[in-house]
Amino acid sequence: MIYPSIDKLLNQVGSKYLLVNIVAKRAHEIEETKHYQLKEYEYVSKKPIGRALEEIAKNKLTLK
Repeated sequence: MIYPSIDKLLNQVGSKYLLVNIVAKRAHEIEETKHYQLKEYEYVSKKPIGRALEEIAKNKLTLK
């Protein structure tokens, strides 16, 4: 099962395309800077894409 749920993420973002763009940009940022919005032990995923999805699910990223 995928964590976090795609349904929960789409309720927050609204569009699959916007979600993909945000996650891709945030994952690249995580890889380059190693700066996280959550504490290291709070993440379920070990990969940057999963961590970016978790940050969106926990409302740590905002859209402008």
